[in-house]
Amino acid sequence: MYEILVDKKILVVDDLVTVRRVVHGVLAQNLAQILEADCAEQALRIANENNIDAFLLDIQLPATNGIELCRAIRAMDRYRSTPIIFVTAMDERRTLQQALEAGGDDFIPKPIDPVILRARLGNLFQKTEYLRQIELISLSLHRYVSPRTEEMARIYAKTGVLTPPKQLEVSVLFTDVRGFTQLSQHLDPDVLFQGLSEHLAAQVSLVYRHGGYVDKFAGDGMMAVFDGEDMALKSCLCALDILEFSRERNQQQGGKIHQLGMGIHKGSAMIGNLGSSEHLDYTLVGRTVNLAARLCGAADRLSIVASQTVREAIAEDPRVRFSRERGAVVRGFDDPILIYDLSRGKG
Repeated sequence: MYEILVDKKILVVDDLVTVRRVVHGVLAQNLAQILEADCAEQALRIANENNIDAFLLDIQLPATNGIELCRAIRAMDRYRSTPIIFVTAMDERRTLQQALEAGGDDFIPKPIDPVILRARLGNLFQKTEYLRQIELISLSLHRYVSPRTEEMARIYAKTGVLTPPKQLEVSVLFTDVRGFTQLSQHLDPDVLFQGLSEHLAAQVSLVYRHGGYVDKFAGDGMMAVFDGEDMALKSCLCALDILEFSRERNQQQGGKIHQLGMGIHKGSAMIGNLGSSEHLDYTLVGRTVNLAARLCGAADRLSIVASQTVREAIAEDPRVRFSRERGAVVRGFDDPILIYDLSRGKG
């Protein structure tokens, strides 16, 4: 357990040099790095100049006491969760409570028992490491799944109950690189993967900038979802920005990886958990999703195809323009679908 103390940088703050020397002697045996301060002012200066892994504070310090010093340390972003232990001869319950309320994690009595000191520090370092891992897992979850999937995972972790499916009104945007299969036969896999990754990263950034979220990646493209107020307009403006980005990159680099086709449809869809107890995906399904994907397949290189419901929702907005009205026979749909080319308006 005490291996966790190795190379940890610990600041001991006490106006008595004898106490500081005792702590130094105890923890140096475990290869910890010990820094010393005899007042709050010196302690804060050392904390600013170093990355401290733990603080040992006396409550009764000259000028500024240990409780106020603790508050000042906790006010520094990098030390919001750093272990702070009060080392004190005081046995006044109210003062000790104030010390913990100020942000202290624990306290140990004077004279210092080496076993207790090592054990308390070791436990707090383990707790800090556990919290750091939880934070990294949370960050990874945020990066690898959609916000809705992340939300459902957190709810399930708390309740143990899967959220039932529900119906939503959404606007769905699909993107897809034209001729990707053929392109993959002529480009080095590393170059192809890097180019595709950079392009998808730009698409993701634009989706979130316009208030949507990425439901999933599908090979060389993605599925983005917009809901709430102005969902159709947001999805269209997002698609236009992605198209503009693709055209600029295509002119600069000449790469076919930037020749996207996109499709947008607005309508009702079911959202819920799909899969088994071993693997679940919280996603949208239904006619709206299928049609948006089909419209993406019908789009030419560097173009956007939108459905009639999208046009009806925002036809009067000057920032968008719908042209080349036509009926399209779409696989999986009995009747022809009225579709339009989407371009930027003059507004």
